[in-house]
Amino acid sequence: MMIAAYIAAFALLAKIPFGIAVILMIVGTVLLGVLMERVAYRPIRTAPPIAALLTSFAVGQILQNGTLLTTRLAGQPTQIAFPAPDLLRGVYTAGVMTISKVNAVSLILGPILLLLLTLFITRTNLGLSMRAAAEDLQAAQLMGIDTNRVIVGAFVVGAALASVAGLLYAVQAGQINPYLGFTPVLKAFIAAVIGGFGSISGAMLGGYVLGFLEVLLTALPGLGDILPASTTSPAVISFFKTYLPSSLTSYRDAFVFLALILLLLFRPGGILGTTDREGGR
Repeated sequence: MMIAAYIAAFALLAKIPFGIAVILMIVGTVLLGVLMERVAYRPIRTAPPIAALLTSFAVGQILQNGTLLTTRLAGQPTQIAFPAPDLLRGVYTAGVMTISKVNAVSLILGPILLLLLTLFITRTNLGLSMRAAAEDLQAAQLMGIDTNRVIVGAFVVGAALASVAGLLYAVQAGQINPYLGFTPVLKAFIAAVIGGFGSISGAMLGGYVLGFLEVLLTALPGLGDILPASTTSPAVISFFKTYLPSSLTSYRDAFVFLALILLLLFRPGGILGTTDREGGR
C-alpha cells in the first residue's frame, strides 16, 4: 500500500495523466510483490510457519527504511502531501448528507473488486489452483499443480488489490510517509478475524463492521453529556466529561479491540468463518 501510494504520488507530481499513473502504480507494485516472493518467501517455503511471519516483519522494515532513504536522497521530506486527482477530490452532497468523493468511490469499488476476486477464485483454473494450494500445498503438488506459478499469482493479485487500497487510503489521508501501511494492515488483520479467516466475503464484511464501530464510537455522546443534570451529582458529570468526553475518537481502538475479544470468546471462527478441530478458520 505504501509503495503504491509513493509511485502514484511521484507520477502525479510529474504531471502524468491519472489513468497512466494508476497503471504505473499497479504495475510497479505487482513487480515489487513478485520480487518479494522470489527473494524473501520462496527460499523459506518449506520452513516452519514462524519463519514466514518473521520474514514478513523484516520485509516490512526493509520497505519502510528503503523508502525513507530514497526520499531523503531525493531531497524530499518524510511527509509528502498527496496530490489527489480531481476525480477523488471534493464531496458529494445529497440533501443534508455529505460524503467525500474518495469514500463514495471506496464504497462502490470495494464490492466490485470483491465480486471480481470471487469470480476469479471460483471460475478460473488459476483461482481454483490457489484454493487447492491454500488447503494443502503438498497434495496440490502431487495433483500436478505448478505451486510456484500459483503462489506468484497470489502475490500478483494481492499486490494489485493493495495498490488500489493504497491509492484510496493516501487520498483520504492527504499525505503519505514510509509508515503509511502499518495501521491499515493491522486493521485489515482485525477485519479478517471479525469476518472469519478463509472467507473473502467475511473479511470484507469484517472491514465494514470495523468501520461502523469506529464511526459509531466517534459519533456517540459521552456519558457526561447525556446524564440528567437534575438528578446527577455535578462531580459525577464532571468526572465523565473529563475521562469519557463527548468524542470517543481517542478511545475507539480500545473499544474495537474489546469488541474483537468478545467476538472471539463467543464465536472464535468469526462472523462467516467455520470452526474445525484445529480451532478457527
